[in-house]
Amino acid sequence: MNKVDRSRGTLIGLAVGDSLGGAVEFMAPGSFAPVTGYRSGGPHRLEAGQFTDDTSLALALADSIASVGWDLNDQARRYVEWWKTGKYSVNGHCFDIGITTRTALSTFLASNDALTSGETSERSSGNGSIMRLAPVPIRYADLYPNDIEKLSQLAEESSLPTHASEQCRSACRYMATVLAALINGEDRGKVLSPTWEPLAKLDAAKPLHPQILAVSKGSFREKQPPAIRGGGWVVQSLEAALWAFHDASSFEEAVLKSVNLGEDADTSGAVCGQFAGAFWGESGIPASLREGLARYDMLDTALEGLLR
Repeated sequence: MNKVDRSRGTLIGLAVGDSLGGAVEFMAPGSFAPVTGYRSGGPHRLEAGQFTDDTSLALALADSIASVGWDLNDQARRYVEWWKTGKYSVNGHCFDIGITTRTALSTFLASNDALTSGETSERSSGNGSIMRLAPVPIRYADLYPNDIEKLSQLAEESSLPTHASEQCRSACRYMATVLAALINGEDRGKVLSPTWEPLAKLDAAKPLHPQILAVSKGSFREKQPPAIRGGGWVVQSLEAALWAFHDASSFEEAVLKSVNLGEDADTSGAVCGQFAGAFWGESGIPASLREGLARYDMLDTALEGLLR
């Protein structure tokens, strides 16, 4: 397994987790037969292996970075294009968009300023910017470990067009740093340690939100469901993904643990899938999950652009 394999795994893992969780999205934990592979159905009546908005927005972000470099307004325009025309969607239609994202993109259409379009209120601290984050650490993995400040700044900026609360921005900073470390081959136990040196650097450069800092210090190790929840709140979502990932023995085990929490299952899967994919690589994702994923070609194209 090499850096390219782990980079590819980060985005493909996102899509796999998203697609596994889509069929049980919004369902209460324990109210459905445990997910063991792709299945059809869910609130959007998707076919088995089809992904949702999590992957579509990641594809839009990847396309922007690969096409024009770093440009928040371009990122927001591509999110709007997905919303309005269905580009980047698995079936050509925007069938699911979060309230926070839709509100922010409406603001962007009026202002044409992605720096200020996202809602800053803590009430708007959903998981919509961590679910799509993978293209940032994939493209900018070389900034780790010598320029964590720049890497985390880009990750934070990527949240601004739609999710500008301090919790969301902090979550993106921490998550991108962890993903870049894993892509570069660092040990999982070391990276998730509360005494990890880059975590101290990250917090020293700009303090993490206290709730995100608590997760980074290991709150996910100390809880079990129902205290761990696959909800839509960014703090809960990040914690749930790390809970599923930190002691799993395989990519599949990690991602299935996350989606079987129910609730916002597609995003729990997408966030966990990024961590697990960065750690185990594309080669560590079972063939059944890679081959059963709809529109693998879209992911390939995005990765070619990011890794060029």
